[in-house]
Amino acid sequence: MKLFTAAKTVRENAHAPYSNFKVGAALKTTDGTVFSGCNVENVAYPEGTCAEAGAIAAMVAAGQGGIAEILVMADSEVPITPCGGCRQKIAEFGTPDTLIILASPDAEVGRTTLGALLPGAFVPAHLDAGA
Repeated sequence: MKLFTAAKTVRENAHAPYSNFKVGAALKTTDGTVFSGCNVENVAYPEGTCAEAGAIAAMVAAGQGGIAEILVMADSEVPITPCGGCRQKIAEFGTPDTLIILASPDAEVGRTTLGALLPGAFVPAHLDAGA
């Protein structure tokens, strides 16, 4: 419930004047700390940032790492999952078992794992194999 409340609260701060599609995300680190983020659109569309990226940046800025679970919230008929880029960002700090919770502003609507959303993720071990 803590992740749900954090994502719902931060979603209201989203800067989405072009799409009007507000997204909030909250993650819990392996030590139980919660960080949140919202989408921030930019008139130069590719320059915006996703809610998940904002939550991850807040976690890193606080000197933390290790994502245990992340909740992504949007007001959509179809549950939204992290985009491909955010899946890779989550993989940087998570594991295939990292829980991804999908939610609307009213309720949790689904659960999956990072491994199910991003099988064969590019991870640091790939770089080690080439060294």
